[in-house]
Amino acid sequence: MLFTSTPLDLNLPDSDISYLDCFFSDVESQILYNQLLNQIPWQQDDITVFGKTYKQPRLTALFAENSMPYSYSNIRMYPHKFSANLLRIKTKVEEFSGYKFTTCLANLYRNGNDSNGWHADNEKELGTNPIIASVSFGTSRFFHLKHKKNKELKKKLELTSGSLLLMQGETQHNYLHQIAKTKKEIGSRINLTFRIIN
Repeated sequence: MLFTSTPLDLNLPDSDISYLDCFFSDVESQILYNQLLNQIPWQQDDITVFGKTYKQPRLTALFAENSMPYSYSNIRMYPHKFSANLLRIKTKVEEFSGYKFTTCLANLYRNGNDSNGWHADNEKELGTNPIIASVSFGTSRFFHLKHKKNKELKKKLELTSGSLLLMQGETQHNYLHQIAKTKKEIGSRINLTFRIIN
């Protein structure tokens, strides 16, 4: 079976976002989490914000079908080739979404101190209306969304292991999102964000 629940439409104005909490089964999610944790060549880049440089508060890796680099927050990444596991995940996401993805930015949040600040995935390499498919494995983390202009439009969504979040249309033009730090003692989370870079 392709999935075991009905996609949830977040119903946020000026966006096109859907969420599926059981895209992969619990057993499959745990197996994939363990394999990806050990197989992906994780790296920690320096990031510069407001003139100050520090270690990015998570580990990352880039994969692609081509050699196209990807740049964000003054970081320029060059891709590895997709592994068999990543190709299998990518194919399932493509079959469900109807889109053909070229690139995957993988993130490892090692604990509650690892985070990703407010941002939009609106880099020019991603085109006019970027399509982002985000798959999560491991510990659940809260995903925050807020409208760029209307402060009343905001949402907090728990991204569980095996879930799929699909953002498309004008979402990146109108919303910022983040994975905030938490003081809770929590385990690690792997997040695979599939993108289209032509």
